[in-house]
Amino acid sequence: MTATAAPTVLTARALLLDMDGTLVNSDAVVERIWRRWAGQHGLDGDEVMKVVHGRQGHASMAVLLPDRPVEQNLADNARMLAEETSDTDGVVEIPGASAFLASLRGLPHALVTSADVALSTARMNAAGLPLPEVRVTAESVGASKPDPEGFLKGAAELGVDPAGCVVFEDSGAGIAAGRSAGMAVVGVGPRAGVHGPDVAVSDLTQVRVEAVGDGTIRLYIG
Repeated sequence: MTATAAPTVLTARALLLDMDGTLVNSDAVVERIWRRWAGQHGLDGDEVMKVVHGRQGHASMAVLLPDRPVEQNLADNARMLAEETSDTDGVVEIPGASAFLASLRGLPHALVTSADVALSTARMNAAGLPLPEVRVTAESVGASKPDPEGFLKGAAELGVDPAGCVVFEDSGAGIAAGRSAGMAVVGVGPRAGVHGPDVAVSDLTQVRVEAVGDGTIRLYIG
C-alpha cells in the first residue's frame, strides 16, 4: 500500500482570495479578449497571455506597449472591461471553490482582485459563487499587482496584521504581490507552481479549512 503524504498545515488570522484562476475559471474569456487585442496591435498572442494574468488591463498594456500613452491604455482598458463583463460564456468555478467559500462563512476573508466591481460581480455570479463581504477591486487601489497594495488594503480592512494573512493566488503577478506584502501564499492551478508560492495545489478541492477557538484559521493543504 502506498503511503499518503501528510497535508501541509498553515495557520492564519485571515485569508485573502484572488478571483480569476483562483476561485473562477475565466480563461476562455480572457483568451478571447486578449488574443483579439494582440492581433489588433500586431503582437504575439502567446506572449501577451504570459503577461496579462493577475494584472489590471492597463498595467498589462503598459508592459506590452511601453511607449503608448497612459491615457490610451486607460481608455482601451475601459472598453475591454466592458467586453469582459458582458462575456461570461465558459466562466465556471474552480473545482472546490463553492465548498471552500462555504467553509469560510463567519471567518475573516476578503476578495482581492484586479477586476473592477462590475466584472468581479459578473464573473462570481456566472460561476454561481457568493461574493465575500469584504472586497478590494481595481477601483480600490492605485497600483496593480504585482504591487502589494491590494493585499495590504485587504488586511487593513479586516483589521489583521499582514503577517497573519494567507493569500490564495494563481498568477505570477499575484504571487509576487502576496510575497511583497509579507504574506504566505497558496498557489492554485497550473500557472502557480513556477512562481514560488509557499505551497501549490491543483485546485481548491485540496484545501480544508478549520476554525480554531482562539480565532486562528488552520488550513490543511494537499
